[in-house]
Amino acid sequence: MADDRSVLLSGGGRGIGLEKRILQPGCEDLSSFPDGTKATFHYRTLKCDEHQTVIDDSRTRGKPMELIIGKKFKLPVWETIISTMRAGERAEFLCDTKHVVQYPQVSKSLRNIALGKDPLEGQRHCCGIAQMHEHHSLGYPDLDELHRNPQSLIFQIEMLKVEEPGSYRQDPWAMSDEEKLQAVPLIHEEGNQLYKEGSIQEAATKYYDAIACLKNLQMKEQPGSPDWIQLDLKITPLLLNYCQCKLLLEDYYEVLEHTNSILNKYEDNVKAYFKRGKAHAAVWNSTEAQADFDMVVRLDPSLASVVAKEIKKLDARLKEKNQEDKARFKGIFL
Repeated sequence: MADDRSVLLSGGGRGIGLEKRILQPGCEDLSSFPDGTKATFHYRTLKCDEHQTVIDDSRTRGKPMELIIGKKFKLPVWETIISTMRAGERAEFLCDTKHVVQYPQVSKSLRNIALGKDPLEGQRHCCGIAQMHEHHSLGYPDLDELHRNPQSLIFQIEMLKVEEPGSYRQDPWAMSDEEKLQAVPLIHEEGNQLYKEGSIQEAATKYYDAIACLKNLQMKEQPGSPDWIQLDLKITPLLLNYCQCKLLLEDYYEVLEHTNSILNKYEDNVKAYFKRGKAHAAVWNSTEAQADFDMVVRLDPSLASVVAKEIKKLDARLKEKNQEDKARFKGIFL
């Protein structure tokens, strides 16, 4: 079994188009994989050409794949093959073309997740095939080529962990709409706790996850509708918390981007003006910083002393920078 390629499903015959080769036996009993079971695994996707060209490799992205049985994953064959695996097992699966036609769309979604994007970007209002015809491209040349020329694929899977239903928290992208709404306050509080502990990057990740849950729900609503606005009002404080983390992490231009988006909708948001002012000050946009700080005081005079400290710090940094510039360019025009 460890050396010979074998039919995956008993009784199916080779017509089923799935073959498995065990590369390393597992270390635990085989789960029955009821709906809700979470499988965490690394995967490599290869073409069946002479070079076994690699299409995707989860290890290069720094995070394994997580799949929940029964969630109607777009590539049903993955549920089939991982349900034959034990934790710790490594195996190779040869899948006929009929089982992997949707792989280009699935791969795009997984690549989006790895980049921190919405996994459903570009696929929200129609099926993947229709989207391809509309836009002509998935955005990745190798996936476009695979879409035009469907072919058998090889999946090399390393099963890291199998968790029974109810023993784990789902990632936001895998939750139902109701589960997302229930999870947001918990994720928000986890972010707050991490921030208090000084784990700023981890806190930012939690805020991002909570925002992603709400954004996903918001995209299903008509912009400007009552439900859309209600969700946006929940997103805004999370986004401000995220901006605070990014200020501390010195990602100033990301702060400017997000605070601009908030102020385009909510012109009286004092916290957005204050954080944008700090970001402007950090990147030497002194005029813009002063304007934002002035708006903070206009909207909330009780913050005058806090703003005065920020302006004092900005003035000191500008004076220091001017002195450094004078020293650097001294004599250059003589």
